Amino acid sequence: MTDDRVLTLYNLQRKLSYDFKDPGLLDNALIHRSFVNENPTLSCKDNERLEFLGDAVIGLCTSDILMKKFPDYTEGQLSKIRASIVNEHSLADIARKLTIGDYLLLGKGEETSGGRTKPSILSNAFEALTAAIYLDCGFENAYDFIKAVFVPLIEEGTKTAIYSDYKTAVQEICQNRFKDIPKYMLTKESGPDHDKIFEVRLSLAGNITTTGTGKSKKEAEQQAAKRALETLQENETKIEAGEDGLCK
Repeated sequence: MTDDRVLTLYNLQRKLSYDFKDPGLLDNALIHRSFVNENPTLSCKDNERLEFLGDAVIGLCTSDILMKKFPDYTEGQLSKIRASIVNEHSLADIARKLTIGDYLLLGKGEETSGGRTKPSILSNAFEALTAAIYLDCGFENAYDFIKAVFVPLIEEGTKTAIYSDYKTAVQEICQNRFKDIPKYMLTKESGPDHDKIFEVRLSLAGNITTTGTGKSKKEAEQQAAKRALETLQENETKIEAGEDGLCK
């Protein structure tokens, strides 16, 4: 590597809050195949092998994080959340926040066609970067890096992937945790026939009761289930913190 490249990579390491023992791994993670194809005399390797490994490391770490964070979620629920946070779009967003595009080595053709901002190139580079950290310092440090990056995405992914169907999520959690099913009861109807408002009460496991309202029974049930899910998550947080919760 040239001195300029070493300095450039040093600046990236500061953004990552990680100093590579072997900066060559970081350099390799940022070399696109178009650069290698256009510079055969440099004898450098592209980042595709690291990308392959990084994909596996990210998959394992995020799966472990989700398993620990949501002990009562089913395989289907966990898969939905993981798919919502580990994909080309989200990985490219992470790469943009880390300004990885500024440090890529690209061929002239890829450079002129906007390769530094292409989601596919950015997401692949992030995977390669993750693999470089794993190879440089081991699984535990790579895990900590991934956890720091993905926990905010997991919070959002939970809302979009699981909460999109609150009733299904509540039923699956209730069956797994309490070996029971949630019970919905229509408690009130109000308004004229063309514009009715329904109120539904949800009871689960004898210790959580919520209500929801809507312009249809289904909408009211979804609202009640949403509030039940929020209560369940609050209880999980209290239990993790060593406090008393409703869900034992």
